[in-house]
Amino acid sequence: MSTLATRHLALRVEFDADTMWVELADGRRLGVPLAYFPRLLRATPAQRNDYVISGGGTGLHWEELDEDILVSALLLGDWDRSSDARRVAFAVRDRKAEE
Repeated sequence: MSTLATRHLALRVEFDADTMWVELADGRRLGVPLAYFPRLLRATPAQRNDYVISGGGTGLHWEELDEDILVSALLLGDWDRSSDARRVAFAVRDRKAEE
């Protein structure tokens, strides 16, 4: 018996003020809050745009920022769980709630 493994592959990454947008090979566009990844949130636009799509599209890598993200993890909602990331995410959420 064989199993079919679906590979979710990134084609490109774009950013706006609050969100990382990942265009997938299957046509979907995934939006992920930058607050989930403090290194990306704090990075300059030039640093954010200096990424490499690795593993044939399965990963995203920022050498200067020492950040690696699996596309499959993004789809599962698995983001940076460090205390710093949680603190930043909650601060951004609270700021938006006040607006």
